Amino acid sequence: MRHLLLLLAAAILTATALTVPAHAAPDGTLSLGSATVKPGEPIKLTYSTPRPHAKNWAGLYTEPGNGPAGEQYVGPSLKWAYTPSAAGEATLPTDGLEPGDYVVYLLAQDGYAWLAQPVRLKLVSAAPPHFVTSPFTLRNGRAGQPYAASVGGLVKGDTTGLTFTKKAGAAWIEVAADGRVTGMPPARGTAALTVEARNSAGQSTAAEISIRVRGSGQPLVPRLNALSWNLWHGGSQVSGAREKQLRFLLDRDVDVVGMQETSGTSARELAESLGWDYHQAGADMGLISRYPITARGPLPSQSGLAGVYARVRIDERTGRELVLWTAHLGYTPYGPYDACFSGRSTRELLSREAEAGRTRQIQEIVAAMKDQLRAAKRSPVLLTGDFNAPSHLDYTPRAAPSHCGRQRVPWPTSTIPEEAGLRDSYRVANPNPVAKPGTTWSPLYKTFTGGYGYDDRSGAPEPQDRIDFVHYAGKLTVEASDAVVAGTPRPHPDHRDNEWTSDHAAVLTTFRVN
Repeated sequence: MRHLLLLLAAAILTATALTVPAHAAPDGTLSLGSATVKPGEPIKLTYSTPRPHAKNWAGLYTEPGNGPAGEQYVGPSLKWAYTPSAAGEATLPTDGLEPGDYVVYLLAQDGYAWLAQPVRLKLVSAAPPHFVTSPFTLRNGRAGQPYAASVGGLVKGDTTGLTFTKKAGAAWIEVAADGRVTGMPPARGTAALTVEARNSAGQSTAAEISIRVRGSGQPLVPRLNALSWNLWHGGSQVSGAREKQLRFLLDRDVDVVGMQETSGTSARELAESLGWDYHQAGADMGLISRYPITARGPLPSQSGLAGVYARVRIDERTGRELVLWTAHLGYTPYGPYDACFSGRSTRELLSREAEAGRTRQIQEIVAAMKDQLRAAKRSPVLLTGDFNAPSHLDYTPRAAPSHCGRQRVPWPTSTIPEEAGLRDSYRVANPNPVAKPGTTWSPLYKTFTGGYGYDDRSGAPEPQDRIDFVHYAGKLTVEASDAVVAGTPRPHPDHRDNEWTSDHAAVLTTFRVN
């Protein structure tokens, strides 16, 4: 929520870059002390340019990722440092970064014009190879139809020369050296599989895997686990985040995810590791799916919306699809702070919601969903997201003590979807807000740290609210819904080694697909 200031800063940098004159050809040099670096060790670089400037800089990005490949802003850098001299040296830290491929750019004047050709490097782990979790389940298959999935991205540690082999399992399953899992299941049931991964040093790891095989006349996905997840700058605030995120998704048997704060690459990186489909929708939002994505909605930069959608095929036999949305609404002014830290009336709270842009944003998203909602009986619709606002369903008289005495606040970000025919899956499963508050903000922040015009309330209890949602329309039945984390998160600022990689709880809803 509060950490979108970085995205605003990125937008300012974008505007700055657009004012720079036409880009000169990169006429400098950039080299690295080593093409391989271990996470935690600094990246040492040497540079030169005939165009020195106090605001020239070096930026580190994932490769492929959101670096300025076309000399224009795509997404924020992971690490950066100023390189002001005509020639010199600089270092970039690697704390919190995952092993993998990266690229360093030497860029001009707080912008994105290249001063030299970019150079690539690899962050390598010294840890033995290991599957991120075991056991776990792959996507569903169908009897008599070709099956394909992958475990190739689910091993972390030293993966140099990594190869996969089948050690045990159903006769129909084949495992390729790159981790592809294929075959033709002959009958319905649950197929078991043991896969071993071995690196060039001879170190190995194994995982127990299940595949649910559906009959020829059965729905491919009878139950769907849908997740709304604010990643908190892609998880970069917690050590080893990517492995922890993969473990969480597999352990929870998630099928589709609407993400916020992806830092421009997380949806793609997670999906590629899982062998899933994805829609990386710019620097902020993303969608990933265990099942095929058949269409991708316009990027927010194209639509002007604070949301994005994709169509997911959940049954190849019938062609049935669902429409998966994610949204990330404006974060300031923040309603619970106004409700708890000021004497504003309910009418003034609603005026502040409009001031934050959230009212307009949810109206625009719901308007864009109009045709999809009309067709929801045929293709169910999910709206996930971090709305940065509570629900009117939570502000009941009995729950008022949990909300600074406030009750019956018709928060527009929840009333507008409801009026459009969407239902709040968490409140369908848990109708009593006193017994099941479903708090998602925040498992980490328990004390208000200031800002938002309320510096005088610094040190007060942080208002705890449910601001992340999985709404739905169509032929779906809610079987369960929970606000979920992994492990027991330690509060900020002692969060670095948490198993949970976000400052929000996620919302996980299990639907029966009717």
